[in-house]
Amino acid sequence: MLDPLDVYLFDLRGYIHVPGALCAAEVAACNSTLDGIPRLEPGQWFGHVHGHTYGTKDGLNYQQIYEAGEAFEQLIDHPSWLERIKFFVGGEGTFDYHHGPLFIDECFASFRGPGEAIGIHSGGTPPSLRNHFRYHAGRFMCGQVNALVALTDIGPGDGGTMLIPGSHKANFPHPHQDRHRMKPEGATVEGIEGAVEVPMRAGDAIIFTDGIAHGSARRVNAGQRRVCVIRYGPSWGNFRHGYAPSAQLLARLTPQRRKIVQPMDLLPREPQMQEGS
Repeated sequence: MLDPLDVYLFDLRGYIHVPGALCAAEVAACNSTLDGIPRLEPGQWFGHVHGHTYGTKDGLNYQQIYEAGEAFEQLIDHPSWLERIKFFVGGEGTFDYHHGPLFIDECFASFRGPGEAIGIHSGGTPPSLRNHFRYHAGRFMCGQVNALVALTDIGPGDGGTMLIPGSHKANFPHPHQDRHRMKPEGATVEGIEGAVEVPMRAGDAIIFTDGIAHGSARRVNAGQRRVCVIRYGPSWGNFRHGYAPSAQLLARLTPQRRKIVQPMDLLPREPQMQEGS
C-alpha cells in the first residue's frame, strides 16, 4: 500500500522525492562500476554500454547501464521505488499485468561537469502519448514514469534537476519555454518562472512523470554530477533508441528483472509444415 501522501503529491506536483532510496554501499558500488568503464565518446561501446548525448551541451550518458553489472542490475526492480512505479504506470490487475506490467525503455548514467546542463522539455502541452499523464476509473495510467537516482551530492551550483510542479497537467505551453528549451548550443532551466530545483544527497531518488516539464540547472561547481535515470512504461512499449538487452544480461537476471527488461519472449519459429506442401 502506497503512502497516501506520495499519491497526493505525485498527482498534484507530478513528482515525489525519496530520500535515501539507495544506501551508501549501493551508491559506492554504482560509482565503482562507473569508474571501471573507460571514458566513452558518443557512439562508442564498452561491452553493451553505449556512449551517448542528446545533442546539446548536456554532458555524457552511458546508455544501457544495466548491462554494466550487478550494481545497476539491482536498480531494475529496486524496492525503494518499484511498487510506486508500478502503481503510477498502472496495468496491475489488467490483461497486460502478466507481461510486467513494466518495461524499461531507456536507462542510463549521466555525467555533467562545469558549464553543462539540459534545457527544459516535456510538459502537458503539446501532449505526447509516450509520456502522457492520466488518472481514470480509479487508477493511474502514465505512459512513462522515471526514477532519477543521485550518485553524488547535488546542491547549489551542482546542476540539480529542475521541474515545474503541476506542469504535467498544463493546458498551455510555458510562455518562456523557447528561451530555456533543449537546443544544440545548450540551455538551462534556471530563470524560468515556476521551476524548482530539487537538492539531493547521494542515494536520493526523484520519481516523476515524464510529462512534467523538467531539465536542469547549469553546473558551475568543479567536479562532476552523476545520476542514473531509469524510464519505466507499460509492457507493450519499445526501446526509445533502438537498443536491446544482451543475451548475457537476460541469462543472469532474476525472473522478475528479466520480465521488466524483456516483458515478452519471442515465439519460436519452427514450422511443422513447409510452404507449398
